[in-house]
Amino acid sequence: MITLGIESSCDETAAAIVRDGSEILSNVIHTQIPVHAKYGGVVPELASRAHVMAVLPMLRTALEEAKVTPDQLDLVAVTFGPGLVGSLLVGLESAKIFAWVHDLPMIGVNHIEGHLLSPFVDSALSSDLQFPYVALVVSGGHTSLFHVQDIGNYTCLGRTLDDAAGEAFDKVSKRL
Repeated sequence: MITLGIESSCDETAAAIVRDGSEILSNVIHTQIPVHAKYGGVVPELASRAHVMAVLPMLRTALEEAKVTPDQLDLVAVTFGPGLVGSLLVGLESAKIFAWVHDLPMIGVNHIEGHLLSPFVDSALSSDLQFPYVALVVSGGHTSLFHVQDIGNYTCLGRTLDDAAGEAFDKVSKRL
């Protein structure tokens, strides 16, 4: 099975082609750091607009690098949340249109679930990983501790109440 994945939950636009859930054929990322640097953080409206400009070139590049044509794809997967609403909408609508034009099924992927299951993409990591396990998600917008019983079965054990660890690091770095 060959899957096109689209990610646009915050300030990076990404597209990847994956075979059989673990063989990464291409993985292209467009960063928006230059767009947001002068503001000291992500500006949601600017992020959405930058995704609009980047998403089609990212899709083309991912297909080219993977040496895959749309008719060879079996599925489109797209981040549907959590994240910045405008950014998510750009990725979601792009995925819907791509899937519709190429008559492909589409599934939504929870951004946090992607973090929780990402070790299974790397065979070196996944060989020792077994359910259940405890996962710490630390990113710019999320700091949470989860008990992962199985795929689709997660319990949040705790999370930060205000700033995520990544955001706190960003703020401290800016001050320093």
